[in-house]
Amino acid sequence: MAKKKQQDKPKVAKELEGLELNIDSFGEIQKSLPIDKINEFLNKKVDDKKLRDRDDLDEIKGKSDEEE
Repeated sequence: MAKKKQQDKPKVAKELEGLELNIDSFGEIQKSLPIDKINEFLNKKVDDKKLRDRDDLDEIKGKSDEEE
């Protein structure tokens, strides 16, 4: 018995509403949102282990919050 493919759209955060990712025949990722918007979201929401010990991390995050 073959598995049925699910055609429902995955749940995404409100900030990334409308995000669709596809991989074309050349292996390139096709996205519906600009990479800058995706990176901005990830910088806010995801903890980066490599940057935990930096002294200026709060300053960097503070600047991104002030820009909005």
